[in-house]
Amino acid sequence: MSQSQPNIHIVPDRLESRTATLVKSWESLLICVAVAVFVVNALASPYFLNPWNLSDATFNFTEKAMIALPMAMLIIAGEIDLSVAAIIALASTTMGYALQFGADTSELVAIGIGVGLACGAFNGFLVTRLGLPSIVVTIGTMSLFRGVSFIVLGDKAYNGYPASFAFFGQGYVWWVFSFEFVLFLALALVFGALLHKTNFGRSVYAIGNNQTAALFSGIRIERVKFVLFLLTGLMSGVAAVCLTSRLGSTRPSIALGWELEIVTMVVLGGVSILGGSGTITGVVIAAFIMGMVTFGFGLLNVPGIVMSIFIGLLLIAVIALPIVWARFLGRRHA
Repeated sequence: MSQSQPNIHIVPDRLESRTATLVKSWESLLICVAVAVFVVNALASPYFLNPWNLSDATFNFTEKAMIALPMAMLIIAGEIDLSVAAIIALASTTMGYALQFGADTSELVAIGIGVGLACGAFNGFLVTRLGLPSIVVTIGTMSLFRGVSFIVLGDKAYNGYPASFAFFGQGYVWWVFSFEFVLFLALALVFGALLHKTNFGRSVYAIGNNQTAALFSGIRIERVKFVLFLLTGLMSGVAAVCLTSRLGSTRPSIALGWELEIVTMVVLGGVSILGGSGTITGVVIAAFIMGMVTFGFGLLNVPGIVMSIFIGLLLIAVIALPIVWARFLGRRHA
C-alpha cells in the first residue's frame, strides 16, 4: 500500500522574495527602533504614556515632518532646499505685518501659504532656469529670507492674532488628535501616493538615478524640479501657519535651525542624500522616532544643546552608515 504523502505548501518565489525584502528593508529597521524608543521612554518617565502627553509629543515633529515630505522628493531628485526654515520666518513675519492692518484669519492663512509658494518659486527659478546649484542657491536665500525678517522686526514681535487663528496650531479634531497631527497624516498619504503611484513620482526617481537617461526618456527635468521646489515652499508656508498659530506670536528667530532637523528626518527615513532612492513611509516613521526622542529628552529635562548635539551626530551617522556598510561588503566580496 502506498503511504499518504504529507501536504506540502510551496511558497512562490515571488512571494518569498517580497517577504524577505520587506523584512530586510530600512523601514522594518526603523519600526524596530521606534518600538525600542517608545519602550525606553515609557520606562524612563511615568508621564510618557499619558494620552495627552503623547498628543503633546506630536507637536515636536508635525510641522517639521510636513516639510520633510516634499523635501524627501526633492532630495530623491538630486536637489536640496536649505531655506525652508527661513521661508517659515518670512511667511510668519508677513502674516504678522498683515495683522497690523486688520487681516482676518482666512487672509492670514492665504498670505502665509502664498509667501511660501513665492519663495519656493524663487528658489526653483534660480535652480532650473539659471542652472545654479541648489545647495548654493538655498544657502543664499536662507540668509536672504531670514535677513528680511530681522530687518522688519528687529528685536520686536507681532502678537494679537485672532482667536480663530489659534485652531491651526492648538485645536483638536477629536479627543487627543490635534489638527496638526491629522493634517500631517493626510499629507503623508497624499505625498506617498504622489511619489509611489504616479508618473510624476517615477520621474522623480528617474531624475535622481540618472538625469541624462531621464532627459533622453522624454522627462521634462526642469519642470519636475520646479514643481518640487514649489511643493517644498508650499509646505513651508503651511508649517508657518501652524507654527505661528501654535506660538501665538511672530519673531524673526522662529524655526531657527529647523533645516538641520528636517534634513536629518529625511535621511534617517532612508532617503539617499545622493538621490535616487527613498520612501515616504520611511520618512513618516523617522518623524515619529525623532518626535519621541526629543519629547523623551524633554520629560527628562535634558538641555536643548544636548538635543542639538544628538541631532548632529544622528545626521552624520545615518549618512556615513550606508557608505561604510557598502565599503565593508565590497571588501568582503573582493
